Amino acid sequence: MKRVQILFLMLLAFAINTNAQKINVADYGIEPGKDVTLEVNQLIESLKGKKDVTLFFPKGQYEFYPENAIEQYRAVTNHDNSLKRLAIPIFGFENFTLDGNGSTFMFHGKICPITVEGSTNTILKNFTIDWEHSFVNEMKVLENNTKENSFIAEINEGKFDFRVEDNQILFQHYDWEDVIGQNIAFDSKTKAPIWHTRNYSLNNKGKSKVEKLDNSRAKFTNITKVTPPVGTIFATYGPSPGGNRFAQAIHLDRSKDNFIENVTVYAAGGMALIAERCENITLNKLMVTSRDDRNFATRADATHFLGCKGLIKIENCLLEHMMDDGVNVHGAYIKVEKYMGENTFLCEISHSQQWGLVFAEPGDKIMLTSRETVLPIYETSVTKVKILNEKRVLITVSDLPKKMPTGPLSFENITWNPDLIMRNNTIRENRARGALITTKGNVLIENNYFSSQMHGILIEGDNKAWYESGGVRNITITNNIFDNVGYGSGEHYPLYAAPLFLPNQHIGDEKYHHNITFSNNKIKSFNGLLVHAFSVKGLKVEGNEVELSDKYPIGCDLPTISLDYCEDVSIQKNKFENYTWPLKIEKTDNSTNIKVKGNKGI
Repeated sequence: MKRVQILFLMLLAFAINTNAQKINVADYGIEPGKDVTLEVNQLIESLKGKKDVTLFFPKGQYEFYPENAIEQYRAVTNHDNSLKRLAIPIFGFENFTLDGNGSTFMFHGKICPITVEGSTNTILKNFTIDWEHSFVNEMKVLENNTKENSFIAEINEGKFDFRVEDNQILFQHYDWEDVIGQNIAFDSKTKAPIWHTRNYSLNNKGKSKVEKLDNSRAKFTNITKVTPPVGTIFATYGPSPGGNRFAQAIHLDRSKDNFIENVTVYAAGGMALIAERCENITLNKLMVTSRDDRNFATRADATHFLGCKGLIKIENCLLEHMMDDGVNVHGAYIKVEKYMGENTFLCEISHSQQWGLVFAEPGDKIMLTSRETVLPIYETSVTKVKILNEKRVLITVSDLPKKMPTGPLSFENITWNPDLIMRNNTIRENRARGALITTKGNVLIENNYFSSQMHGILIEGDNKAWYESGGVRNITITNNIFDNVGYGSGEHYPLYAAPLFLPNQHIGDEKYHHNITFSNNKIKSFNGLLVHAFSVKGLKVEGNEVELSDKYPIGCDLPTISLDYCEDVSIQKNKFENYTWPLKIEKTDNSTNIKVKGNKGI
């Protein structure tokens, strides 16, 4: 009987395998060295309805231009919604593999490389995404004059044109121009944001002056607060919102079982990877980095996940030189504008870069939440959703509390909260944080290397700015290296766990975050900072080793460990070495049940 079963399974596996198709794009006239956008679109369209397809590219450099790409209006979370040209749209497929075989996909202009929507079991592997002209404009300081607060800079190594008009530099791109917009100064020696980088922010107002000297150089006077040192490299990337997040590299949208392996992203006009309302995402050897002849990679985050569920697994990845965070995992709050009766609420998506978000669908569990305390009030289920426009939606729920709460309210989707595993990754030399984690799922962050301009790991959540939810419930951060995080201002922590409160908000009776363990990490630190926690219940800071580093100016007046409105905290067996100023633990009077034992050097 067992032999019969085994034979049946073998025959079934053979039948499934024979249904699989490997499509060599060369057989369809798709060859390296020319614009293949239309041909790739047509080939993918011809495969609609087929399962178990592998699209195989013989190794080479394939060119993609916007002129012949299909166009759709796309609402992409944390980006600028717009008509977008799509190079490789993978819509509605099952068991689809894109195998680049080591190829480079070279893009030109405003075009979105890969969009996966409504698909199951999609594999993206073995290719590089790049643009001929990076979206990040580079300026390298060649000379400076501190007396007149001026400097001369080389523009994009002289490779791409620029012009000056009305005292404003305009960087030339494929069919548009960039103003300076958002910008940050990097140190050419460390490859990271320069120490106290805000002193060098480019502000083309007031008495500032910009002059074009020749086709590769410009002179800037009184455009920075402090004259930048020779060798400083500026990254400028246009205004936001509305001007610098329009072409993400990979967009995963409402898809299940997504795999990305051995993929490199050298540039993007937004994030390298943005995923929304997806179930199960695995990243292995995703490399977001700058090309050898550039200093910067993407205009925004390396990876970003909003409203996902299942398991997000990020392993063996290199994320560096991006203009925002390495990893960001969170949900969303949606504002309640008005109760309409009959269990129906008029709601608004408040942040412009989340307009069009699929917040909930029938069957999802959602939490009625106070916008004043950012705390949950009542759990219910969605029975009906009617989208009015990008900003507003009607949500009908199954039941309500007997007494409707007063004050400003919002909803949080608690069905779509993923588990997260981050293991063996390197996140460094980027603007902003190493990782932002706000998910109610189980989180494990181990054996990673962090070195970022701001906090190493930020556990936040807010109901008033980006409207990113939600409070964590079980997160373990262990056996990681934090190397001089916080060199942007010298006042950032390896771990910062606190909901964002604005002046008209206040703490409630409960804590926002729960069960955070920060243990056995190795920290190299010039400022001696370790953990800041606000509104946390169940915090363990144990077995960490903190060693003085002189890579940046040493010293700091902030407490090494800061506790505000925390409960059930254990600070044990942490060791601090070679610090020449007193390190201290500070707690507010409303922090309770704090255990401090066996620490050295603090």
